[in-house]
Amino acid sequence: MANPNLWILVSDLQGLIEMQGVSRTRVRRSTPLYSYEVYHSLEEIQNWMHQMNQSHSQLLYLFSIGKSFEGRPLLVLQLGKRSKHLKKAVWMDCGIHAREWIGPAFCQWFVKEALQTYHSDPSMRRLLKQMYFYIMPVFNVDGYHYSWTTDRFWRKTRSNSTNFNCHGVDANRNWKVKWSGEGASLHPCADTYCGPVPESEPEVKAVARFLRKHKKQIQAYISFHAYSQMLLYPYSYKDAIIPNFKCVESAAFNAVNALYSVYGIKYRHGPASSTLYVTSGSSMDWAYKHGIPYAFAFELRDTGYYGFLLPESLIKPTCTETTLAVKNITNHILKKCPLS
Repeated sequence: MANPNLWILVSDLQGLIEMQGVSRTRVRRSTPLYSYEVYHSLEEIQNWMHQMNQSHSQLLYLFSIGKSFEGRPLLVLQLGKRSKHLKKAVWMDCGIHAREWIGPAFCQWFVKEALQTYHSDPSMRRLLKQMYFYIMPVFNVDGYHYSWTTDRFWRKTRSNSTNFNCHGVDANRNWKVKWSGEGASLHPCADTYCGPVPESEPEVKAVARFLRKHKKQIQAYISFHAYSQMLLYPYSYKDAIIPNFKCVESAAFNAVNALYSVYGIKYRHGPASSTLYVTSGSSMDWAYKHGIPYAFAFELRDTGYYGFLLPESLIKPTCTETTLAVKNITNHILKKCPLS
């Protein structure tokens, strides 16, 4: 007898995965230009970063903050008008979980949009003159590559430091803030494995080192995930109100309203622990605990129909609305939002 509580969302999952591959090949053959409306492999994204750095040197600066477990460079783009003075900054990372392909697509889109609208959009020009954006399009480079070559639903890094025949650590459970607590697993084969110790993953250690070094400059940490259509802020590890709740809540409220104004897509917003679920060792909580007053995690489209297999036809609308939300948040950052 069929379970009345179960229903089929996608009848041919493998077909949907294969469709993304067919679509990518078709787009590449039809246009010599880099398309922001398809998903790109790690090699393509990193080549794009080098090319953008060369062609837009007045507003972009490419640098590496370290190497992954498998030896790949951890590349970051500094976006903003160069200044001799210390400018406020926003850190943005995408692809901390390998299978969430819409994240890296958004980080690329945001860079493209900023460069294309710098001269025509006064608000974007003001942001790039007054702030830097440190943008890491693919945080989990090894896992992202693996999700293209081997397992489309891979989540973790690709480290192998245990006696178990299981690879990887959840890079969003590996931070030194309530590490190994609720919402994380100590079993190496679990999807939420928090690692043998905090910052065991070279990718996490490299980003944490950069954020520590620049914490006086960085006013916001924003991490992009999928899926659920949410805008989350601390805390993840406990159900409590942050000291600067009022201005963080205001920024989140205005951001989801700005996002809604584009296509009518509704996002829930609030503390991660009560809006999504309790997790420990997250990058967002770590950033907040280390003095970054605005710390957010976006869960991008959709709410589960396509899930991690968001079609390429939805890249443009998703990125367009999210760009407006991010601009809204960064405008708040130019105001004071003390931690207490």
